[in-house]
Amino acid sequence: MRFYEYESKKILAKYGIPFPKGGVAKTAEEAKNLAADLGGKVVVKAMVLTSSLTDRGTVREANGPDEAAKATEELLALKVGALTPVSVLVEEQVEVERELALQVTYDGVAKLPVMIASDVPRKNLDDVADDTPDRVKRRHFSTLHPMRAQTFRCKELVRSLGLGGSDLNRMTQVVSKLADAMLEYDLTVAEINALGQTKDGKFIALDVNMDMEEEGRFRQGALLEEFGIPMTETRGVRGEPTPMEREAQAIDADDPRGLISPFVEFDGNMGLVIGAGGGSLTIFDAVTRHGGKPANYAAIGGNPSVKKAQRLAKLVLSKEGVDKIAVMSNVVSNTRADLVARGVIKGVLELGLEPKEVITIFRCPGAWEADAFKILEKYGVDYCDRSVSLSEAAKRAVAKVQG
Repeated sequence: MRFYEYESKKILAKYGIPFPKGGVAKTAEEAKNLAADLGGKVVVKAMVLTSSLTDRGTVREANGPDEAAKATEELLALKVGALTPVSVLVEEQVEVERELALQVTYDGVAKLPVMIASDVPRKNLDDVADDTPDRVKRRHFSTLHPMRAQTFRCKELVRSLGLGGSDLNRMTQVVSKLADAMLEYDLTVAEINALGQTKDGKFIALDVNMDMEEEGRFRQGALLEEFGIPMTETRGVRGEPTPMEREAQAIDADDPRGLISPFVEFDGNMGLVIGAGGGSLTIFDAVTRHGGKPANYAAIGGNPSVKKAQRLAKLVLSKEGVDKIAVMSNVVSNTRADLVARGVIKGVLELGLEPKEVITIFRCPGAWEADAFKILEKYGVDYCDRSVSLSEAAKRAVAKVQG
């Protein structure tokens, strides 16, 4: 679950990491009063549950209370994807000599938490690592020892950025405290996207993002209560479910046979009916790697009924701009391939479409696959068995959508 920036900064406050003075406003009048209290020159940030806002037009500078009020009116009316800001964060403008980026997260490959720093602020660190890998520095650390026993790792990270002297010691403290926060509050990401350094050498957190492990909410009841977050509140970077996502939830709830979870809507033009647990993630990645633009993610499995597969296919094809779908999974033993084939084809036919024109590829090897192949042959649908890799199947499907 994701925290709003003002909540993330409350966590920083527990560790003594400084950030600009400010407050939250839900109206233009409240923002105007806050700006006046802060001296007039402020930064106004829209509060939406999304990634860093700097490049999304949701951060404005204001040179007086009236400008702050106007900026607030504009930001509260803004749409960030499917999201609408619930409030704004009004903070004093802080003059800094330079900005750095700092993040603490988990390295799934090394299976260790990792501290990451860069001299390229206000950018996605993954993108920085891809474009200029030499400007991203990393140090792994242990969860078995307290951070005070691993300060040398924090210092190594800071020194790799070229900092020395008092700068080295000051930033080392920030790194160590951010790592402490991550471990104490079950955070999957604790990021100071813009860590500014003022003229007097002090570091101040200008832009902050934090995500907490979903399973961690039951251990962090006191923190959620402090922030006024109900235990039942679901938070993510995409906000409330879209109408299409709600319809998928309804389809899942109406029929206990099989599972459609999760269903996530995207902005692409290629519909996906994919499954087999982690295999669905592999398929999704393969589609994007070959240049496809997924319109959705829909993990289907657990032996869904024909009706469930039919309704899912119709839902995916109902999205504007989507006229082709790919049906793919890893080798399945708990899902009958023939039922998936029947359902998807039935959904396509009910829309008055030709299955062979709409279904770019069918790759669902496993239980009852021979029967599925007979059905697909009847309608001229391109299919393949397990001898064709997931990557190759995705490549064929993307080529048809693009062709």
